[in-house]
Amino acid sequence: MEIKVSNINKLDWTGDALALGFLADNVQLSDELHQLDQKLDGTISELISEAEFTGKSGTTATARIGGQKSLRKIILVGLGKPEELTINSFRQGGGSIARAAKQAKIKTLAIALNNNDYDNNLLAQVISEGIILALHEDKRFKSDEDDKNILETVELLELPADQKAIETAEKIASGVILARELVNAPANVINPLTMAETVQNLASEYALELTILEQQDCEKLGMGAFLGVAKASDLPPQFIHLVYKPQGKAKRKLAIIGKGLTFDSGGLNLKISGSGIETMKMDMGGAAATFGAAKAIAQLKPNVEIHFISAVTENMISGKAMCPGDILTASNGKTIEVNNTDAEGRLTLADALVYADKLGVDAMVDLATLTGACIVALGNDIAGLWTKDHQLATELQTAAQTAGEKFWQMPMESKYFEQMKSPIADMKNTGSRAGGSITAALFLEQFVKDTPWVHLDIAGPVWAEKPNAIDNEGGTGFAVRTLVNWALNN
Repeated sequence: MEIKVSNINKLDWTGDALALGFLADNVQLSDELHQLDQKLDGTISELISEAEFTGKSGTTATARIGGQKSLRKIILVGLGKPEELTINSFRQGGGSIARAAKQAKIKTLAIALNNNDYDNNLLAQVISEGIILALHEDKRFKSDEDDKNILETVELLELPADQKAIETAEKIASGVILARELVNAPANVINPLTMAETVQNLASEYALELTILEQQDCEKLGMGAFLGVAKASDLPPQFIHLVYKPQGKAKRKLAIIGKGLTFDSGGLNLKISGSGIETMKMDMGGAAATFGAAKAIAQLKPNVEIHFISAVTENMISGKAMCPGDILTASNGKTIEVNNTDAEGRLTLADALVYADKLGVDAMVDLATLTGACIVALGNDIAGLWTKDHQLATELQTAAQTAGEKFWQMPMESKYFEQMKSPIADMKNTGSRAGGSITAALFLEQFVKDTPWVHLDIAGPVWAEKPNAIDNEGGTGFAVRTLVNWALNN
C-alpha cells in the first residue's frame, strides 16, 4: 500500500472512493462540498440523511455513487465534537476510514481531512499512522494467511504536506507493529532467548550497540532480585542493553527500561484460571514497547543517545522457585522480603533501574504492565505516571498528547511506603491492597539514586479486549508513539 500527498482538489479526484470528515452535530455541506454533492447527484446529502450520520467520533457511512465512472463510492467519517477535537481525532479518523475502505473492498482511496488548526505535516503523519495501524493484522499463527486488504493507494487531498511526514508515520508504525507482535506472540514463541534474538536482529539491521548479560554476568553484578524471579524457569534469563547513538555529539542521554516477563504464572503464588493467567504472555508489554520504540527511533535518527534496557525472564514454578518469605538482595545492596511471588515485575525492574542509574543518563523512564491496581484506578484506556520531577512529567505528557496515548499522573505518597517495611529486611515487595499501584512505584523508587525518573504503569492500555479505530483485539503497541515523541522532542 502506498500513501502519498496530492494537490488534486476533491472535486476533480477520480478513483474508487473519496473519504470526507465531519465534526459532530455540525454535519453541513460547505460551498465546495455542496458543489461536489451536486456533481454526485446528491449522494452525500442523501447518505447523511439515510444513515442518520451525525459526525460522532469513529462512526462511518459508505454509499455507492450511481452512474459515476470517475468515482465509485463516498465514505463519511465522524471526527467528534469540535470542543473535543485533538490531533488524535485525525489519527482515529484515518483508521476508521481505512477499516471502512477495507470492508468496501476499495483499491484506490482519497482522504480529505485537512484542518487549519494543525500543522499540515503533523496531520499527514497522524492520518497515515491511523491508516497503517488499522490495516495491520497479525496472522502469523493462522493457517489461512491470505491478506484480505486490497487497498493499494491512498492519497491525502488538499493537504500541502511533505512526503517525509508519511515516511515518519511508516517508521513509527513499524515500531508499534513490532511491539504488538511481541505482545501477541505466545510464550512458546517469545521467551527470553527468542526475545534476545529479536533484539539482536534489530541491532544488526540498524547498526545499534548491543550487550546481553547472561546469568553469570548478572550474578557478578549482584542482580539478586532479577535472578530470584528467574530461578524457576528452564530457560536462562537475558539482561538486554541496546543502545542508539546519533552521529556527532548527542544533546541528551536517556534510558528506557521495559519490564520483560515473557510469561508470568505468578510463581508459587500461582495465578488461578480466570485471573488472567491465559493472557500473561503480555507481561512483557513494557519490553515490547521499549524495543518497538528502539526500532522506530533507529530509523528516525534523533540527536539523542538512548539506552533500551530490559531484564527478560519467565516467572515459573519448579523446585528451584523463589518462595514466599525468601529474602533477595538487589544489585544496590538493598534486601527484599518476598511476600508475594506474583509481584515479580518490580523485582526484575529493581536491578534494571540500578543498572540504568549507573549509566549517567540525563533522565530515564521505566514502563511495565505492573499492577492490576492501576487498571482498577484508571481503567483500560489510561496508563499511570509517577514521578517527583515536574519537568520530566511535562515532557512525557506533551509527548503523549501528540501520540494520542493517555497517561494520568498519580501521587508519590511517601508515607504509603510504611506498608512495605519488613521486620527482617529493608522492605517487602508488596504493600496492602489499597493504593497498590502507588506502593509499587514507591518500591521502584528505592532503586533510583541520582537520575530524574518516571515510572509508567501500562497494564490497562497495552491490551485491547475488542477492536477500536486503530487497534485490533490483542496487543496495541501502547507507549511506543509516546516514547518516540519524547526522543524526537529532546
